[in-house]
Amino acid sequence: MALLINIILILVALFILKIVLISLFFQAEIKAAQRKDPAAKSFLEIVLFYQGLHALVAHRVAHLFYRMRLFILARFISQVSRFFTGIEIHPGAVIGKRFFIDHGMGVVIGETAIIGDDVLLYQGVTLGGTGLEKGKRHPTIGNNVVIGGGAKILGNITVGDNSYIGANAVVIKDVPLNATVVGVPGRITKQDGKKIDVSLDHMHILDPIMQQIEELDKRIKKLENK
Repeated sequence: MALLINIILILVALFILKIVLISLFFQAEIKAAQRKDPAAKSFLEIVLFYQGLHALVAHRVAHLFYRMRLFILARFISQVSRFFTGIEIHPGAVIGKRFFIDHGMGVVIGETAIIGDDVLLYQGVTLGGTGLEKGKRHPTIGNNVVIGGGAKILGNITVGDNSYIGANAVVIKDVPLNATVVGVPGRITKQDGKKIDVSLDHMHILDPIMQQIEELDKRIKKLENK
């Protein structure tokens, strides 16, 4: 009985230590979650229950071992994290500051992916490769990019700063700065060169095909009036 109590106390102490370390070293990421997720009620809630934050913490540790060429240990940590969070981040991926995964289930980030600062991902996002080639084969994501649920960004391509990738879009070509991409395959539209608002008004994301249809409809009505 005494042994069981000691084990429980050790586990509780380790859990508290984990919470303290996350609170100390991941303040920027916690604050990013508070800004970007209206459902976040408190600092403690994020630390305890946000699997996106837990996946990022595990990745930071795994990436450190990966850089030390301790590949098996790095992959072990990443696979344990995947089991508990539903988020798979290869330990070789490079991830910037204030990164936030909202909901998170089904997110996959490949080995050579590079992610900038202030990036927001939703559930089901894939940053994947397109073949069996070695070297850089996964996307490079710029700063302040938002990637909607279910989007697939594939291959050694670059997504420019301040861009928005719509839900379920499939992107296989470079995306310029300040652009919105929607559809399959991804179609690019500009939003007047403005920074994407992380409030994510999905209802008003521009679709270039619909824009063309609306312009054609206006021209037809103008010709009919003549």
